[in-house]
Amino acid sequence: MVAVPFSWLLICYKNQPPAQQQDDNLHCSEKKMASESYPPLFRSHTDSTQAADLDDQLNPVHDLEDPIPLVDLQSLKLGEACEFWGIFRLVDHGVPPTLLTQLEEHAKAVFSLPFESKQSLITSPLSYFWGTPALTPSGAALSTKGTSTLQNINWVEGLNVPLAQLSQFQTDNPTVASFSLVLEEYGKHLARLATTIFEAMVKSLGMDPIESKSHLSNSTGVVRVYRYPPHCSNSASASAWGMDVHTDSSVLSILNQDDVGGLEVLKDTEWFNVNPIPSTLVVNLGDMMQAISDDKYKSVKHRVKVNRSKERISICYFVFPGEGSVIRSSNYKPFTYSDFQKEVQKDLKTVGYKVGLERFKA
Repeated sequence: MVAVPFSWLLICYKNQPPAQQQDDNLHCSEKKMASESYPPLFRSHTDSTQAADLDDQLNPVHDLEDPIPLVDLQSLKLGEACEFWGIFRLVDHGVPPTLLTQLEEHAKAVFSLPFESKQSLITSPLSYFWGTPALTPSGAALSTKGTSTLQNINWVEGLNVPLAQLSQFQTDNPTVASFSLVLEEYGKHLARLATTIFEAMVKSLGMDPIESKSHLSNSTGVVRVYRYPPHCSNSASASAWGMDVHTDSSVLSILNQDDVGGLEVLKDTEWFNVNPIPSTLVVNLGDMMQAISDDKYKSVKHRVKVNRSKERISICYFVFPGEGSVIRSSNYKPFTYSDFQKEVQKDLKTVGYKVGLERFKA
């Protein structure tokens, strides 16, 4: 054994970066890579070194143990959840946990690509968007009135994936190609869930299943994959929202979220957190289902708060009525989803927000 002078060990120790410094260097490197993947306007606001955490001071919400109704797919009891909440957690849904894990990992890999690469790699029929969740029928980002400044931009980037056209998508990038295959498999499970849930709602409402069949068409299924970058600031006034308060236009939406919270729903006049729970999916009803049910079921208002230190990944499936399917209700003038969509697009451009079902009140 060779004796090493203590003085030499002391010199080596002093010259070696402290463990915390090594961790910080690694963290800085990772943050730089992540920053380069964000849209340029987001990059200066993703520094998560702020000491003060003001999240709880911004629009406080109720954080009860778990107020969101729980529904088992194998024994669907939807009445109370659909009438009073418009949202519920779905368990025993049959989607393999390994598939959900793969989906999240692939989503992170795609979003980690450089911003410019995502713009060039994500091509028709898929589309890449950022700064707004409002899209045109083709999937392009829609510039809405009042979103020209950074303060009013939604803190989100995403991929729009029309599932019926996914097989037409071609790419040489292995990361994007792998993700498209996982999405295709996931889409089959979501179509099954949407059909099962919709049929149960029709039965619960006492509606004719034959006449109602066209009100949900799996050919309209769209998956949107969202990434919400962290947004850091020392002041409550400089907070950011991933999505402002809105309702979905769909019949129903099925959400798979990671372990970073942020989704909030409005019940009566109070906001509640929808905390992430592993192996569960979150189902919320949209405007089309409210109209189909003659307002017996609720299209839930919700929003997404951006985390100050962590990015958030969520993957949402939306499904709509079939082309030409006319929704008839005592509370609304007869309309198709295309009629509704055109009105929403016009309102977003002219008044800056979705008016929605109010435009079709009888």
